[in-house]
Amino acid sequence: MNDGHRRSAVVVGAGLAGLTAATGLAAHGFAVTVLEARDRVGGRTHGIEAAPGVRVDAGAAYLGDRHTELLALAADLGLRTTPTTMLGASRFALGTDAPGGGPATRDGRFPPLDAVALGDLFERLTELTDAVRPEAPWLTPDAAHLDTLTAADWAEQHLTHPDARLFFPLFLGEMCAADPAEVSVLHLAFYLRSGGGLRYLNAFAGGAQQDRIDGGAHQVCERMAEPLGARVRLGETVRAVHQDDRAVTVHTDRGAHRADVAVLALPPLLADTIRYEPALPAPRAGERTARGCAVKVHLVHPAPLWRAHGLSGWSVNARGPLLSTVDDSPPQGIGVLTGFVTGAEAHRFAALPPEQQRAEAVGQAAELFPMLPEPIAVHITDWLNDPHSRGCYAALLGPGDWLRTGPTLTAPHRRVHWAGTETSTAFFGLMEGAVRSGRRVVAEVLARD
Repeated sequence: MNDGHRRSAVVVGAGLAGLTAATGLAAHGFAVTVLEARDRVGGRTHGIEAAPGVRVDAGAAYLGDRHTELLALAADLGLRTTPTTMLGASRFALGTDAPGGGPATRDGRFPPLDAVALGDLFERLTELTDAVRPEAPWLTPDAAHLDTLTAADWAEQHLTHPDARLFFPLFLGEMCAADPAEVSVLHLAFYLRSGGGLRYLNAFAGGAQQDRIDGGAHQVCERMAEPLGARVRLGETVRAVHQDDRAVTVHTDRGAHRADVAVLALPPLLADTIRYEPALPAPRAGERTARGCAVKVHLVHPAPLWRAHGLSGWSVNARGPLLSTVDDSPPQGIGVLTGFVTGAEAHRFAALPPEQQRAEAVGQAAELFPMLPEPIAVHITDWLNDPHSRGCYAALLGPGDWLRTGPTLTAPHRRVHWAGTETSTAFFGLMEGAVRSGRRVVAEVLARD
């Protein structure tokens, strides 16, 4: 590729993966153009104004000490982290503990369910996780069988205690925003292993949810985009990618961009909406690939008032819409209680009119935390129906998907390279996975010389 002219690259997608690739290639002398369909950078990181001058994470938010590439990148950009506050008791509305089935208060995060049953659930999940090959899930022993079953099938076969059956979909929703009926057992096992294991993924202190970026994770992309200036082109939806022996041309609604290489940093369901010439040897998504089922709700208060009542803000609930809540308050100022609507409940909730969504969320929060006044603001972010993400946290690989699409996950298509958290076998679905995928693509492109 190095024949004396300045090398060029078109990057599709201005999220963490795309901008990591773009800034990395620019640092190696490439003329880089970034195309983004949205009117902002950030992808599945997104900061919304919860109060004047205060932004909160409407998208990806949490990171831990094993997320070394993201931590290094944030430090290079002059960003700091702040701990996720988890001091105080938790609330549980599982219909099994408090008189009348109302919310129960407990120290720690272990739910008021049968400890033996949950221990058996976690042991079975750990066995699945330990057996998977994270670098190549499709080569896992018994992969052909594990990739035919949904997580719902597995639960039906292996979980006999009602408490384990109750808790499993709540756990799966929290971990990867999945409906058990939509995700394969192989993908579930891979996701947990890729993220550092069940205990690490599920933990705040010392785990994957230990910290947040002070001021919001969206700042990472905003600061990466700044030196690229006008080379980041917003509002350009890519429709087609054509290649010949000399170059690749990326066609958008506004024109065409020709370069030596293209980097597509898109979720697989979105990548498959693009026309390719020559055609891809295999689709990016499988027949059963589903959207990550997540809607995020922010309930804003003048201060984190629950702390004065000895509560952490954490809750787990068998009934939606808010299947879990967490204290996402900034270090100073307002109180932000973040609710997660995941799995099948996300589909139901996302179909409601906005006024009904607000009423349901506020009403449930009042049941969980009756000592709190009405929130001063409510913000609802629907990732399930976001046209530029096709779900969040990440795509959900269903039965058959890993065996069908896994072997070509990162294989370049001539001059086209693939990035995005769904292409990372380390920390798949997380911000760390997105950054690592961008780094991998830079190395791939440089190796073409």
